[in-house]
Amino acid sequence: MLALQATLLLTGCASPATAPAVVAPTPAPVPAPAPAANVTASTPPAPMSPAILPGNGVAQHAFLYAGEWNYPKKTQSIVIVRDGKIVWSYDIPTNIPGPNNSKVLQEFSDATMLSNGNVVFARKTGAGEVTPDKKLIWNYDAPDGFEVHTIQPIGTDRVMIIQNGNPAKLMIINTLTNQTEKEIVLPTGNPQRAHMQFRGVRQTAAGTFLVAHMDNNKVSEYDADGKEIWSVAVSSPWSAVRLNNGNTLVTSNHGFVREINPQGQTVWEFAQKDVPDIKLMTIQGVERLANGNTVIANWCPYVVKSPKDWPGTVQLLEITPDKKVVWALRSWDDPANLGPASIVQLLDQPGIPEKPGDQLR
Repeated sequence: MLALQATLLLTGCASPATAPAVVAPTPAPVPAPAPAANVTASTPPAPMSPAILPGNGVAQHAFLYAGEWNYPKKTQSIVIVRDGKIVWSYDIPTNIPGPNNSKVLQEFSDATMLSNGNVVFARKTGAGEVTPDKKLIWNYDAPDGFEVHTIQPIGTDRVMIIQNGNPAKLMIINTLTNQTEKEIVLPTGNPQRAHMQFRGVRQTAAGTFLVAHMDNNKVSEYDADGKEIWSVAVSSPWSAVRLNNGNTLVTSNHGFVREINPQGQTVWEFAQKDVPDIKLMTIQGVERLANGNTVIANWCPYVVKSPKDWPGTVQLLEITPDKKVVWALRSWDDPANLGPASIVQLLDQPGIPEKPGDQLR
């Protein structure tokens, strides 16, 4: 949840390069002009997407989906969509009791469906694993002051989580024994601001860890012992995944997705200039498909302040290598009211979800 308060700032695998490479970050998209003086606060925003969108809507793919900070709802949901319908969902309360009669917000920031049908998820207050019949078979509660927004299955009996906080830690946990088998302390830009530290972190096929340092404006790769072996500057990165060509696919809160080679050079980028009729917001989840297309999650709540205007936004886009949008999903009404988009896992793709790097083309 990148906008816990309206005042928050937006803010696999070839062998890694041995020397860090640094690329100057792309500046944030230029904001829209200020409204004319005679435009009132109640005036609807300019269209953020065309009336007719490419693709087959919610029936384009089978997919798992969830999103951060769907705060108008009393529950937060992970859903599975097949044949254009929500066929499974798992809900948690949006707010739970906190210390001193406070309320603590929960949200889904990461989730993956395993090949056995179980779903592992990060919920900000911790993490869990749930079966297809919605039985919670593993649970982790983050200590007070810490947050968990990242989870990745490593096989069917281990997960990698990032625990934001002071100190921030990468942890590998055996979900059968509940024992923590590895801990790596990660550097942060602000140890006291847990919420803004990390979202997308992934173990690669080579066993290294690719970390999007959201509050340090860089993506770094660490070896199994926690030594930094590669780094590239990226403005407010939300997620980073290692492709099987050795390049790294990165998304940013500043509205772009970028493919970067081991030398730190941008070899492909998709940004607002490439899709002028669809407003790009905060780009969060990303997946490279077997056909070479890229699917991105376009999270709107920070940019579009009022939930009544969210339905004008596109949640998911599928883009070809030559930047043609072949699928744009806008699904805000029942029976498939999906809410804001942070996480998308296409279920019609080959590969084993719990095998790191296996589904990253």
